[in-house]
Amino acid sequence: MKISALLICLLPALYGAQPPRIDFTSNLPAKGTFPKVWIHGSKSLLDNHDPPVQVHWFNEHTVVMRENKAYNYEAAFMYLYFGNDRAILLDQGSTALRSEWPLRDVVDKVIAEWCRKHGRQDIPLVLAFSHLHGDHWAAQNQFIDRPNTRIMGLTHEEMVGFWGMKNYPEERVEFDLGGRKLLIWGSPGHVEDEFAYYDTYTQILFTGDMFYRGYCYITYWDKWMDSMARLMQFADKFPIAYVVGCHVEMKKDGSFFTYGTTYQPDEAPVQMDLAMLRRTYEFAKKITKPGVFFTGDVYLCNQTRMTSTLDVNPYVY
Repeated sequence: MKISALLICLLPALYGAQPPRIDFTSNLPAKGTFPKVWIHGSKSLLDNHDPPVQVHWFNEHTVVMRENKAYNYEAAFMYLYFGNDRAILLDQGSTALRSEWPLRDVVDKVIAEWCRKHGRQDIPLVLAFSHLHGDHWAAQNQFIDRPNTRIMGLTHEEMVGFWGMKNYPEERVEFDLGGRKLLIWGSPGHVEDEFAYYDTYTQILFTGDMFYRGYCYITYWDKWMDSMARLMQFADKFPIAYVVGCHVEMKKDGSFFTYGTTYQPDEAPVQMDLAMLRRTYEFAKKITKPGVFFTGDVYLCNQTRMTSTLDVNPYVY
């Protein structure tokens, strides 16, 4: 009986049958968990023993990863979503050389694990990012020679064309991973070219660097306000389980970490809720000049790029 059962299990592979399609449309939002504590650096970088990349399975088809602060103080969060036909990695972190920071090896291992669990040999991988700052795309260089991989380009035309957008930033497009769909639209303000990503399966809204628990550096205030208005309009129509960004730069009590720190004990969680986003938008409506403003949830840095204290603002004009 054991041999017969084994043969039955092997028959689909022997005859090239496709594995069963995963249902990404029922019982939404798909439940998942975030860790109580992320790796957050150490007092001595030389004594840091955390993995280069922390891997957390939010659920069986969703992985959240974080860059070790001992490798780069930005400690970027990255989001890996699996569908039936392809997987997508949103943001790739700040270290281009695989020999210095092995993101490629970690991602390959995670993909192999998912494929093994779901009866697949491989799955195509798409690399995309939230915006054109090096800590969000530099490590895509590690994937240049990776088979079965498609990578977003580094110009406005390539970024917008990657999604087939014709009316950036207002146009919202759909990207199908195979039953699991992402909704994508422009979200400039932090920089000229940025995207918001909404996963219909987990109902997680990924807002990149334009909104996260930390210093929301806003280069173009009017564009940022327009992007926030688009987020509000989207939230009026679509359910949002979590809002997530790319970094954490503040403590649970709301106080901030010094810019560039490599040790962040008692840091706030990466996940936020829709109420925080709405409160921030209402607060921002009252801001009329450059400066750093604490909303009670995040820090809005209006045209104060790289300012790291709240009492000195050399960019006011």
